[in-house]
Amino acid sequence: MRTGIKMEIKPEEVIQAVRRMKKRERDAFLEDLLAATSPEYLESIKEARADYKAGRVKTHAEVFGG
Repeated sequence: MRTGIKMEIKPEEVIQAVRRMKKRERDAFLEDLLAATSPEYLESIKEARADYKAGRVKTHAEVFGG
């Protein structure tokens, strides 16, 4: 059984609300939204963490020079 309230919210209302957020809040919200809607995004995070833990990383200088 679902519990909750269904509400119609226009995309423009969401955009305006996000624009009013502080940068840190906006970044966290957008990351949460991406995670909630993209299994591929979550999988990429898991892969990146595994690569980091296994030492499969390069420094910025190794990748871009400098």
